[in-house]
Amino acid sequence: MPVLNEERHLRHAVEAILRQEYAGEMEVVIALGPSTDRTDEIAADLVAENAERPWGRVQTVPNPTGRTPAGLNAAIGASRHPVVVRVDGHGMLSPGYIATAVRLLAETGAANVGGIMHAEGENDWEHAVAAAMTSRIGVGNAAFHTGGAAGEAETVYLGVFRREVLERLGGYNTEFIRAQDWELNFRIRQDGGLIWFSPELLVSYRPRPTVRKLARQYHDYGRWRHVVARYHQGSINPRYLAPPAAVLAIAAGLAGAVVTPWTLVVPVGYLAAITAGSLPAGRGRSLGARVRIPVALATMHMSWGWGFLTSPRSLARRVRASRRAPAGTAV
Repeated sequence: MPVLNEERHLRHAVEAILRQEYAGEMEVVIALGPSTDRTDEIAADLVAENAERPWGRVQTVPNPTGRTPAGLNAAIGASRHPVVVRVDGHGMLSPGYIATAVRLLAETGAANVGGIMHAEGENDWEHAVAAAMTSRIGVGNAAFHTGGAAGEAETVYLGVFRREVLERLGGYNTEFIRAQDWELNFRIRQDGGLIWFSPELLVSYRPRPTVRKLARQYHDYGRWRHVVARYHQGSINPRYLAPPAAVLAIAAGLAGAVVTPWTLVVPVGYLAAITAGSLPAGRGRSLGARVRIPVALATMHMSWGWGFLTSPRSLARRVRASRRAPAGTAV
């Protein structure tokens, strides 16, 4: 579990792991980034509280860079079991998650199994973001967001891995500040490994609490997804091109309105589309959440698209240079 400024959810996330009913031995390894809140203090309390447990011992390792992939590699390196379960500091494993994942690894022969990123909020804005993140108009047809039948997948949320696969492939690429899951799963598939999605696996996820933080998150997603596309030729698909295409079309429509007003049909049409799409997405939500869904959708789309369009080529060159180290050095 890589964490950075997770005082709000860290204890709940770890307790959700320790409540798992799993017949085998288990350990929790928290990689501590340079937090500026009470994250380190809470982690130390969790270590002390669970020091005498016969299983489920909690330990911490340093992650000075604060980067997620570096923290993951550090935690994996400090762990000792043949199955690695990735968890985030703001993600809550559902009951039976680990036992089900281990069973699926055995049944499918997969290298990595994962399930649904079940976004849940705690106020109107977070409920709106959760609705946007679990709707097709918000994230397309990604099964780990919207659900679907079990089967082979390009990528999954978080993931439960065979350690031998991670060690053989050198773990996470530490240059990928974002999109490290997608990039690793792409390499696993290139290596002949199977990525398996199952709706039986569910992780509750807490969305970003403000518009600004959501925009930063999705800008980084788009920026680094373009790096993956440059680094791994043939890894792109039309779903990832929709947000940058929307940004360009809306910008052209607004710019063209200076000459001819009819070009405003594009941005107006986009606003109408996300407003209409927010209606089914907001079903069962409060009025406060429903009126915020279009804002969440536009923030996600525009930020992702702008991040994709402005992603510098130098990032891909830097990532490529970082992988010249011998395989296995990252873990």
